[in-house]
Formats: sequence, structure tokens, C-alpha cells
Amino acid sequence: MLFAPMSGEEPRAPNYWEYIRVEDLLSLQGGLENDESKLENDEVLFITVHQVFELWFKLVLREMISVRDVFKADVVAEQEMSEVVRGTRRIVTILRRCVDHFAVMETLTTRNYLAFRDKLMPASGFQSAQMRQLEIIMGLHDDDRIPLGVGEDYKDALRAHDGSESPASRRVRAQKDDMPTLATALADWLTRTPIDGKSPGDAGADEALDAFVETYCAAAASEIDQTCRLALTRTRDADDQERLRERYENEKKSIRDFLNPTEEEGGERRRRIRAAMLFILSYRELPLLAWPRELLDGLIELEQAFVIFRQRHARMVERVIGRRTGTGGSSGVDYLDQTALSYRVFRDLWAVRTFQIRAEATPELKNAEFYGFRNG
Repeated sequence: MLFAPMSGEEPRAPNYWEYIRVEDLLSLQGGLENDESKLENDEVLFITVHQVFELWFKLVLREMISVRDVFKADVVAEQEMSEVVRGTRRIVTILRRCVDHFAVMETLTTRNYLAFRDKLMPASGFQSAQMRQLEIIMGLHDDDRIPLGVGEDYKDALRAHDGSESPASRRVRAQKDDMPTLATALADWLTRTPIDGKSPGDAGADEALDAFVETYCAAAASEIDQTCRLALTRTRDADDQERLRERYENEKKSIRDFLNPTEEEGGERRRRIRAAMLFILSYRELPLLAWPRELLDGLIELEQAFVIFRQRHARMVERVIGRRTGTGGSSGVDYLDQTALSYRVFRDLWAVRTFQIRAEATPELKNAEFYGFRNG
């Protein structure tokens, strides 16, 4: 162990370069030749930036697993919520720094990059095991993945060229065995959220849920009707007015459909999850809902940061190499753009933004005191 004293000796005071292993770190930019002196600055930059990405991914993965682990418990203590929110904020901050790093990559001109690009063939950023781990722990389903386009799925791409296991494939396989995902653990927690003071299993819990859904839908419909009346004052064309009325009627229907999912959509469990999201965000001023609200907002920000990362990645690639085929055989920029559009995990959290209403229009709770601070 570094700095471990011999028996009977005083521990040795570390130096900065020993504590963070500077010499080891600076020896890792030699590329396939393992000799940095044989590389141009452009290739060393390419290697270094991607190593920095992987170090950031390592930190994000640790934070995300820690957040998930809190929600794995049957009971999440109120005092743990602040640490969970802090973890999500750290993830967002790190992802923003990752986005900044693409600007460094863009100092490569197309010809600079082409000078060493063939060395990468057929390697690809698609083989970043830690990025695949992050997608898995968040809760991205295999069925929602965009095909790489060369006849192999993401697990195959992580194997060695002879088809054998690799450190990357073993890492991802272990992550798939580490369940539940953050999305599932969060859904379990939301299922237990008390609606108007009633938790699942309490007497009157189903009635409290039904009452919240009905009163909220009615309040939302009233708000939409008011918006419709204002919108109708902007046109005198009868056909336009009819289209507007239909549009706002569909909006009212979409709220009811969202809060009453079919069995195929998840039935009663998903109904309670969606209602819990809307309940927390609607009564966010109540003390015991303050940290849960911060968490839900933080998860939206977290997923948004991932979307922006993917979009920025695509624009960097397009700027440096255009729309040529990727080194790993993918469609390149087109593949990256598709993942930015499609790789969403917290879809219901995004959807509730559509259905929130003004604080003044939110139905009054019968048991608001349940969510107040408790003495003792």
C-alpha cells in the first residue's frame, strides 16, 4: 500500500505527485505505440481528452450508483434526500464540464484528425463501457437502443475482435446484473408517496388517489378552458376557432389519459407513480415535499445534461469529420443524433411539465398538515 509504514515506523508524509499518481497518469498518453515521442500533438490531444472523459464518467457512475442505492431501501429517510439531491447536482456539473471539453476537440482540423484516424479503425467511442454502464444504471432499456448499423448490438461491440470477453464486456455485464436501475428504484419510491396523507396500504389510500386525480383533472380542465377563451380572441375565422377548440379539448383529454394509464401502459402502479410526481410538484411548498421536489427537478436537469452532451458530441463530430462513416462502422453523426433524440429514461417526469397548473388553481388538500414539520 502506498505510504504504508514498515512495522514500528512513522507513516511517511505524502507528496502531491504521489497522492494523485502524477507520473503514472502522465505516462498513459503514448497511444498504440506506447511512446508519446512518436506522436503528433493532435493525437496526444485526442487521447488525453478521451481519457479525461472516461475519468469524468467514472465519477458520474459512482454518484449515480450512490443515488440509486438510497432508493433501493424500503424506507428513504428524509435526511438522506439532501445528499441525493447533492449527488444529482454533482452529476449535472460534471456533464457540463464534459460538454466544454468538446471545444478542445474542435481545435483539431479535419486534416489534423485524418492524419491518425485510421489508427483507430475499427475502434469506436461506442465501445466506452462506462457510457454503456451509465445508460444501464439510469434505466435505458435494450429495446430502446439505436442499432450500431453493422449487424452487432452494443454488447457484441464490447467484446474483443475474436469474440471473447474483454474488460469492457465484463464491466457492462456486471452492471446489468446490478439491479435495480435508478429509474426502477425511483418508481418504487414514488409508488410509496403518500397522496393527501395516505400511503398505499392505509385505509382510504385508493380513495385519496382517486380524489386527487379527479379534482386535479377538473382544475386543469378549468385552466385550459380559460386559456382557450383567451386564444379564441386572437382569431375571427370560424375554422381556426374550431381547430383551437379541438386542440384544447385534446389537451384536457391528454391529462386524463396520463393520470389513468391502461394496463398495457402500466395500469394502477404507473397511475400512482404519475400521480405522485404531479402531487410532489404541485404542492412543492409543503415542507416534507421540498427535497422530493428538488430531486425530481434535479433528475430532469440530469437527463437534460445527457441530451445536451449527446447533441454537442454530434456537432463536434460533424464539424471535425462531417458525415462520413464512423470508425466503428456506425452511421456517424446520424447515429449520434438519433441517440440524442431517443435515449430518454425519465419520460413521465418530462411529461408532467405539460400537465402542471398555476399554484392558485391547484386543488386544496384535506391533509396538508401531514406534510408539515414535526416536533420531536
